[in-house]
Amino acid sequence: MPEAADIPGPPAGPVQGGSKAPGGRRLLERCRFPDPDNGPVALAVSGGPDSMALMVLAHLAGLGGRVIHVDHGLRRESGGEARTVASAAAAFGFAFEARTVRIEAGPDLEARARRARYQVLPPGVLVGHTMDDQAETILLNLIRGTGMDGLAGMRPGPGRPDVVRPLIALRRADTVEVCREARLTPLADPSNFDRRFRRNRIRHEVIPLLNAVADRDVVPILARQAEVVADDVAFLDDLAAEIDPRDSRGLRKAPVQLARRALRGWLRSGDEGGEQHPPSRAEISRVLEVAAGTHQACELSGGRRVQRHQGRLDVVARTGPPAASEARGQG
Repeated sequence: MPEAADIPGPPAGPVQGGSKAPGGRRLLERCRFPDPDNGPVALAVSGGPDSMALMVLAHLAGLGGRVIHVDHGLRRESGGEARTVASAAAAFGFAFEARTVRIEAGPDLEARARRARYQVLPPGVLVGHTMDDQAETILLNLIRGTGMDGLAGMRPGPGRPDVVRPLIALRRADTVEVCREARLTPLADPSNFDRRFRRNRIRHEVIPLLNAVADRDVVPILARQAEVVADDVAFLDDLAAEIDPRDSRGLRKAPVQLARRALRGWLRSGDEGGEQHPPSRAEISRVLEVAAGTHQACELSGGRRVQRHQGRLDVVARTGPPAASEARGQG
């Protein structure tokens, strides 16, 4: 179960906070922080350069609130990291909270750790994702297989409805410089160099190779592409929002492209933990067959199924093998 606690005791070493950070002030015009008049904020700070720079820049932007550090319990030194982040938070005038999640060893560790982290972070939390993270996300989506939503990457403001990314237009080099000017020494996470994780291979192998092939920095190119696609995605989302995804008749009458999008949003919103992958095209096709009356119900991943009753679709937990009238197949 997630735990929350204050970190007692003195800081785990000297932290020189409160620097004027003139370079950081210049970067503020490229950041997308909330208006300070809207009240205090919550910042997710792991202690790396991106999240520490997020804290510094939020301070320079006039924001107050709390810093939240999530310990995944995966490394022996993580307790000391929480104390270091607590010391930095105090130096910049932020309250501090430590939250602990327990992640079992096994496959898909990154995704499970991310889900667990977001489960203990509050709605509207500010995170330190940068343009480099954006480029990596787009490439990861491509190799997994993606549509327009994946090419749009993480949205500039809220990528999820409850996560804000103020630094998405900054580069990692910018966050390192902010920390240097603020006289903060970011924590080094050795897992960021572990080539078992696909994102690290994208970061350390694929993007440098693409830079060499293109003879230029491809990160801004990918980020600009994401902005263009995100505009189109937002337009389609607005149109799809007018469709009730549970109304089988409305789904049948709607353009299939918008019906798919309405269903995808509905089915994804039911997943716990946020940032889940959307249902596959095959699953969406099966749900449309249920809406059309070809089948009474169909299977979804995660032990769920969609069934139709009196013209309405519902998602229920699957309790047994599918009946002969249900659409089957792998998603």
